[in-house]
Amino acid sequence: MNKRFLRYAARVTVVFLSFIAFYFLAAFILSRITVNGKPVPSNDVSIYIISNGIHTDIAVPATHMLKDWTKEIKYNHTVHADSTYNYLAFGWGDEKFYLETPEFSDLKLSTGLRAITGLSTSAMHTSYYHTPVEDQHCKKIIISKKQYQQLINYITASFLTDEKGQFINIGSEIHYDDTDAFYKAKGSYSIFKTCNTWANSALKSCDQKACLWTIFDTPILNKYQ
Repeated sequence: MNKRFLRYAARVTVVFLSFIAFYFLAAFILSRITVNGKPVPSNDVSIYIISNGIHTDIAVPATHMLKDWTKEIKYNHTVHADSTYNYLAFGWGDEKFYLETPEFSDLKLSTGLRAITGLSTSAMHTSYYHTPVEDQHCKKIIISKKQYQQLINYITASFLTDEKGQFINIGSEIHYDDTDAFYKAKGSYSIFKTCNTWANSALKSCDQKACLWTIFDTPILNKYQ
């Protein structure tokens, strides 16, 4: 019985390790394949790709003729944001992970395992900026009004809404800093759909350079070096 169990355990281990190896190999290869490699030049709307080294946000004008985000991402949902903040960044992710892990030092094994199962709920983290500063972790791109409308549609469709069609604020007491707020979102985080997968798809939605598929932030930024 013990030998049979050991053989079974060894096979399961081999299958698991093979899956992990294939997963990361696929992530490596697919992230290096570029889609929309030659976007149409435009001078209409400036947006930003922002990474904190792990997680990618997409920042757009807080107010614009096509969309006034402040009507839904209200200043009073933050601690101190106001009309002097010109940009609003969006980042999608696992709700429990967002709310229970403001710093990676706060990460619990149970939170991480629950996030990758694809069984938990998701949230949208929004952050106001005066104007993002371009550097190695922040890239500015300029898109057309048509492309921006496509991006607006993608971001809007990622939010859960109440019976009145309004975004659902998770709680006025939940913040990472003075200019952010959390909202209920659609979908579930998993090993196949991460925060960076969402941001990469946001770029695809408005016909900008993106990875065929990625779970990491660096391949996205590398498209704009």
